[in-house]
Amino acid sequence: MACKVSDEMLGTFVPVLVYWAYSGMYMLLGSDDKYRLHSRKEEETKNSASKGKVVLGVLIQQAFQIAVSALLFTMAPKAEMTSRKSSILALLMQFAVAMFVLDTWQYFVHRYMHMNKFLYRHIHYKHHSLVVPFAYGALYNHPLEGLLLDTVGGAISFLAAGMTPRAAIFFFSFATIKTVDDHCGLWLPWNPLHALFSNNSAYHDVHHQLYGGKYNFSQPFFVVWDRILGTYMPYSLAERKDGGLEARPVKD
Repeated sequence: MACKVSDEMLGTFVPVLVYWAYSGMYMLLGSDDKYRLHSRKEEETKNSASKGKVVLGVLIQQAFQIAVSALLFTMAPKAEMTSRKSSILALLMQFAVAMFVLDTWQYFVHRYMHMNKFLYRHIHYKHHSLVVPFAYGALYNHPLEGLLLDTVGGAISFLAAGMTPRAAIFFFSFATIKTVDDHCGLWLPWNPLHALFSNNSAYHDVHHQLYGGKYNFSQPFFVVWDRILGTYMPYSLAERKDGGLEARPVKD
């Protein structure tokens, strides 16, 4: 007899599996220089964290994520039987609320970690040691930052939206895809997320550069808070001599 996997179990582990599967796809695409926002040489010389260290750091953060998710789902409402139409509408509304709450939380916490010199030097700098972002480094953070910015932020958005564990499977998988996409270090002309969101891999790449450390704090979905609070830095895409494109800041 087949064993049914609970929504709580899927909501806990599916986003983790999505992270490694989606980032793995991007690492394969990154072998083609024409999609890269930085050259391979820049990645090797500018990033101070080794690939092995990044993998270990991400696994540690995901361990915290799994523990918090398991606890969080004990407080979540159960899925109710509803019509398909009302169910989809409710899911979309929950997504909208969760996206707004998560964006708001991450913008202000992320910005404060840059403004506070102690927090930046001892906590947030670990993430910025990847000056040239790459896909599976998206969640490479200090454990405290990972817990506060991503895990707690996700929990607050989940509770604020009143999601069920089943809805969380889809929301957190999508949020994971978006986060990996923003850090992939590639610009893919056919990527639908670039058409749907101004907050994309080039936008976030600007933030990871020395000139962009005070700009483009918004993540993972929209750029609203950056625009409202004057921390928005627009960019243009220009061809690199060694192939591929790079994001260059321009005057708004």
